[in-house]
Amino acid sequence: MYRNLEECIVDLEANGHLVRIREEVDPYLEMAAIHLRVYEAGGPALLFENVKGSKFRAVSNLFGTIERSKFIFRETWEAAQNVIALRNDPMKALKNPFKHVGAGLTAWNALPMKTSDSTPVALQEISISDLPLIQHWPMDGGAFVTLPQVYSEDPDKPGIMNSNLGMYRVQLNGNDYELNKEVGIHYQIHRGIGIHQDKANKKGMPLKVSIFIGGPPSHTLSAVMPLPEGLSEMTFAGMLAGRRFRYSYIDGFCISNDADFVITGEIHTNDTKPEGPFGDHLGYYSLTHPFPVMKIHKVYAKPNAIWPFTVVGRPPQEDTSFGELIHELTGDAIKQEIPGVKEVHAVDAAGVHPLLFAIGSERYTPYQQVKQPTEMLTIANRILGTGQLSLAKYLFITAEEHRPLTTHDEVDFLTYILERIDLRRDIHFYTNTTIDTLDYSGTGLNSGSKVVFAAYGDKKRELCKQVPDELKEIRGYENARLVMPGVVAIQGPEFASYAEADQEMQSFCEAIRAKGPISSCPMIVLCDNSSFVSASLSNFLWVTFTRSNPSHDIYGVNSGYEFKHWACDNVIIDARTKPHQAPPLIPDPEVEKKIERLFAKGASLGEVKLG
Repeated sequence: MYRNLEECIVDLEANGHLVRIREEVDPYLEMAAIHLRVYEAGGPALLFENVKGSKFRAVSNLFGTIERSKFIFRETWEAAQNVIALRNDPMKALKNPFKHVGAGLTAWNALPMKTSDSTPVALQEISISDLPLIQHWPMDGGAFVTLPQVYSEDPDKPGIMNSNLGMYRVQLNGNDYELNKEVGIHYQIHRGIGIHQDKANKKGMPLKVSIFIGGPPSHTLSAVMPLPEGLSEMTFAGMLAGRRFRYSYIDGFCISNDADFVITGEIHTNDTKPEGPFGDHLGYYSLTHPFPVMKIHKVYAKPNAIWPFTVVGRPPQEDTSFGELIHELTGDAIKQEIPGVKEVHAVDAAGVHPLLFAIGSERYTPYQQVKQPTEMLTIANRILGTGQLSLAKYLFITAEEHRPLTTHDEVDFLTYILERIDLRRDIHFYTNTTIDTLDYSGTGLNSGSKVVFAAYGDKKRELCKQVPDELKEIRGYENARLVMPGVVAIQGPEFASYAEADQEMQSFCEAIRAKGPISSCPMIVLCDNSSFVSASLSNFLWVTFTRSNPSHDIYGVNSGYEFKHWACDNVIIDARTKPHQAPPLIPDPEVEKKIERLFAKGASLGEVKLG
């Protein structure tokens, strides 16, 4: 397998997976715009050989398709899967030891390998200003590292086997950062580096941090892997590379000997500066907030180093491939962690964390004639208390009974739930809690609410296949459109405030109630543009679940409280844009025109001129 990023690029090019762009390209918006267009067309990886303002080359879209990602890891994929499977279920090895000998050898050979403490010969010292300073979206606060491997060690138990490697975006310039002396590190809640910093703070010492960029692609993927307890990211990086992770120490900082670039520095207690905005993976900007500052110690680069980057935005984007790779590698890990779970799917079209679909089990009361969610509610609590799944905002959960289900067929799955849900019993709210840092639908940074829609039992209703007449003529609400069976989008007045929204929704619900029950339409989405929301499933999922905060934005026809449990006859989700929400990502039209020079006239978007 690949010893470095250059070997991977040469292999991809030889097999038709990469093209070179030799013309000078501006890192301010142009490189990102080219990447986005090629990714959307399912095109190749891109090697930018002439980055304006930097002597270093840059590569993007390495993981742009799941097929290319699997090609990169083709020689080690199965062995890595086997090791993770054994970590999840050690009894497999005891039942069939000879079958799993290879997995054991893979894990052993992947142990990190420390080399001399002296500076690796290949490294040269540079400055932040020498790097390709890539700005992705017009309102971004500066240039960011989008594929970093941020390394920290446990202050209580130093050493590589107790380290954390995570992908936390790094702002290189802009805002109040002193160029070449400071960078910002944006890490969110439930992240390993936060535990390390907390321990360092209690000891009254700065946290030493190393940021690796590049190296074998396995090192990049390892930084985003949710690994089983006891399996280090550094070990996994070696397993997937088919080659031990090589490292050394310089001035007390860990150095990845195979990385293309290494940035070292320290984070001091309570030292923060404004970080952002940044065009993020929900399809909106994450706004400016105080995040830790890293004081730069030294910056290193290999000769002829290559800067890998990606661009995130409204999904799907290249990071979608990371999610698919993780799902395939980890396999049944979630089943092992949460008994009774058969499947959990973080819906990419809705930005991953805002929306989860899950299939559980219902085994608690098989003797009861009336079927209702019981075990599923226990499972829902476990899901919302597990790692990154705890950031979910909407959770739809059911259990198979009459036929097989998959959470990856979103329309069929939602249809199954909406046919069975008891809206007066099966909606459960969690208020004043945490949500994803990047989700601005809530009441503040990391603050919002959650809701569980749990459905089980016999079919309760036939879902509408066209817009019910009762929803077509409501004063002030127009252009009712069918999204999918049982779901209708309606265009409402522009959102002004929650006080006004409460009055609007009271009259809206009363108008629906006056027309009689509409049991065939259990979900109504109030939005700014119902034609857009209904145009595609991805539009519906994105708008509805990224622009609403359950506790504030869910209303209901005939709603009320029964022993503190909220109930209704029809759920209404107010997915209108709110003043406090972050703006959506919009490409710069002038930049879009400028990059036309790189695309063959009359050709598909994926065909880039080679010279």
